[in-house]
Amino acid sequence: MTTTIYVSRDTSAVAIGAERVARAIVDEARSAGADVVLVRNGSRGMFWLEPLVEVVTSGGRIAYGPVQPKDVAGLFAAGFLRGAAHPLRLGQTQDIPYFAKQDRLTFARVGEIDPLDLDDYRAHGGVRGLALALEMAPSAIVQLVTDSGLRGRGGAAFPAGIKWKTALEAQSTQKYIVCNADEGDSGTFSDRMLMEGDPFVLIEGMIIAGLAVGATSGFIYLRCEYTHARRVLESALTIAYANRLLGDNVLGSGKRFDLELRIGAGAYICGEETSLLDSLEGKRGQVRVKPPLPAIKGLFGKPTIINNVITLATVPLILSRGADFYRDYGMGRSRGTLPLQLAGNIKCGGLVERAFGLTLRELLYDYGGGSASGKPIRAVQVGGPLGAYLPEAQFDTPIDYESFAAIKAMLGHGGIVAFDETVDMAQQARFAMEFCAIESCGKCPPCRIGSTRGVEVIDRIISDQARAQNETLLRDLCETMRHGSLCAMGGLTPDPVLSALEHFPEDFRRQATAVS
Repeated sequence: MTTTIYVSRDTSAVAIGAERVARAIVDEARSAGADVVLVRNGSRGMFWLEPLVEVVTSGGRIAYGPVQPKDVAGLFAAGFLRGAAHPLRLGQTQDIPYFAKQDRLTFARVGEIDPLDLDDYRAHGGVRGLALALEMAPSAIVQLVTDSGLRGRGGAAFPAGIKWKTALEAQSTQKYIVCNADEGDSGTFSDRMLMEGDPFVLIEGMIIAGLAVGATSGFIYLRCEYTHARRVLESALTIAYANRLLGDNVLGSGKRFDLELRIGAGAYICGEETSLLDSLEGKRGQVRVKPPLPAIKGLFGKPTIINNVITLATVPLILSRGADFYRDYGMGRSRGTLPLQLAGNIKCGGLVERAFGLTLRELLYDYGGGSASGKPIRAVQVGGPLGAYLPEAQFDTPIDYESFAAIKAMLGHGGIVAFDETVDMAQQARFAMEFCAIESCGKCPPCRIGSTRGVEVIDRIISDQARAQNETLLRDLCETMRHGSLCAMGGLTPDPVLSALEHFPEDFRRQATAVS
């Protein structure tokens, strides 16, 4: 009897030995005369259990982890091909508490299927949304997305349906769909996980977007550091063209959609949509003044939809299951689910897809298991390097866009970085300003000059030089950056600085305290 074994090909798993584990399984099976089929799937998002090995048995998929090459012989000897007991046995994958308590919608297939097997993708619900979209009028597709309540998952949380309607109504002989896969925020990896674990859902979502607004061409703009995601996407695009998912006759409909992969050069600012467009056009990535909006005048001056990976990858589900199905998840104006990414000083780092509404405390402790150091979690930064630092007193805040806005924070891309009680928040504030100074595109003075001066002012505060005057100066500088910058790079940098100053003022006085 043939046994199917799954070993993750996700970057996180490969980084800690998944390739060596896969080779050890193949070698051991050959030595034992066992008939096995090895499938390289995406990650389940439980990074502390990687490399995770799953075995298909009559009782379901049994997980073992974390597995190292030295463990493989013992697993075979214990009978793990039958799902037998072993110290690394975790039980059925779907029953592991971290995984079982999630709302896997966008990530339903990640870890479940072979990412580059189109038949496997179809067998698990893939292409159904596209098939329905091909029978619908463009305006009906846009209305469905609008009714679902889907908002951009890249950070701005702008309603996707409104953006799509604007592009649909724009008059042009050529329109574009651009996927922003330049996932550069600290503590974020959901885009990478999805592209490596379920690339066809992104392709399907982009085709549907094209049908919705009348675009026949698209681009995936991928950050250069994602080398494995690049290989997966290149293979997926080749397969999609070979199976008429892409090209001049999508699924035999007579409709056209072409898709290309483009690689960024490593600039954080190119995660901003207009800088990304400049980069795609072969220019230096710099922020464009808006208006006009990209949906009216975007790539090469044509109407362009720019959405991030998770936004576009959620669209096929909405088409296949309906707007009401997706809208029934979440709370208030925050509908559906958000793939939250736990990183930093956290015991159980990984991806948690949940409907909006759980609290930060639930996420950090019920899923994350507290800090990796065992010390109390003192602060978290949510939303990347431009997100506010939140103290323990705000951990009971529900995770939704409006609740976070009420405490002067943002969800951003859903990345959450945890810090224990040893963190120096004054240094974290300094890092935020320094990061902006390094990554600024330089087009507007408030960001280009303000961030450099900001680092200098923070250094004076930390060294106890005219503290009161410099704190006033820092706050004034932050207001100038917030309201005078062309984009969120300079406009949001004040958030981590001012939140650190507000919630952790004692860290800015450590040198003065030490001297006294």
